[in-house]
Amino acid sequence: MELRITDTNSANDSRGRAFGLEGNDFIYVLVALVVALGLYLLLTALLHVLTLVALVFSLPILLVTLAWAVLLRHNKPEGYAEDLFDHLVNWEGWSFAPRAQPRLPPKGQP
Repeated sequence: MELRITDTNSANDSRGRAFGLEGNDFIYVLVALVVALGLYLLLTALLHVLTLVALVFSLPILLVTLAWAVLLRHNKPEGYAEDLFDHLVNWEGWSFAPRAQPRLPPKGQP
């Protein structure tokens, strides 16, 4: 019996999942949660700010980070967020931009 050798890709192609997020995206959300909780505790315990005011200041830290991770990184290709922001800032970027092209002069005029 002859030994058959087959080329395979046995490497793990996945970056893993934690808390439903791919790769290390959960770390950003976890850090934002700790920072938001710390800010909330600082405002309420040390500065005696009302609970609602403390939530108004601390909750956006968590929500913006969570929205970024879920909407711009989760199940998206590598570099999706950077390409989206580049498109929003530069519009056409390096592609053909028909609105930016000069118009041809009428025939007979130089």
